[in-house]
This record gives sequence, C-alpha cells and structure tokens, in this order.
Amino acid sequence: MANEELLRDWLRRIQSEFFEMPGLRLTKPQARRLWSLDPQFCDSLLDTLVSTHVLEKGPQGVYVLAGKTERRRA
Repeated sequence: MANEELLRDWLRRIQSEFFEMPGLRLTKPQARRLWSLDPQFCDSLLDTLVSTHVLEKGPQGVYVLAGKTERRRA
C-alpha cells in the first residue's frame, strides 16, 4: 500500500512538472539526477507515463510531454 502511494505521488509530481514546463525535455539520466531517483524506479515511472500517454519518448531517448515530439518531415 505504501509503495503504491509513493508511486502515485511520484507520477503526479513528474506529470505536474512536465505540464508546468511544456518544453521540458529530459533523458533518463537527467530525470534521475533532477529528482534524485534510483535508476530502476525512474525507469518504471517514465515507462508508466509513456504507457499512459502522458509522456512520449522522442529521438535520442528524450522524454517530452505527449504530443510535443518533433516530427521529421519526409
């Protein structure tokens, strides 16, 4: 129960930061440093936010708010 609450709190926090700064672009190492998270927990959080369509993983492994990835023109 406490782990689920911790996970929800972190998901809310990260989502809020991306919503407050729509241009925010972070790699996994940058996210780990920014929020002082261990690698596995950070990976889990980012993967969850991607699977729920809050974030997208763009070129070079950069995480951005969903709908904000740069599209290459053909």
